Amino acid sequence: MAIILLGALSVFGGLVFLMAQPIWRGRLSAVRHTPAAPEEPTLEPSRPGGGFSLKQNWPGLALMAFGGLLLLVGW
Repeated sequence: MAIILLGALSVFGGLVFLMAQPIWRGRLSAVRHTPAAPEEPTLEPSRPGGGFSLKQNWPGLALMAFGGLLLLVGW
């Protein structure tokens, strides 16, 4: 039972880590004034987001994989 609980907590922790990464990186949009294009401030970012990167998200993926393995072993 403890293995299943630990596996579920690991999967949940990995998922929370993956969701929190974009929030920890900084503001999602900011008002940037450029002399060439004076636009109204919007919530849309001026450049594309960072997207999914294995380099930055590998701890969350590893934690989810470890949790999945524990769930399979405990079943």
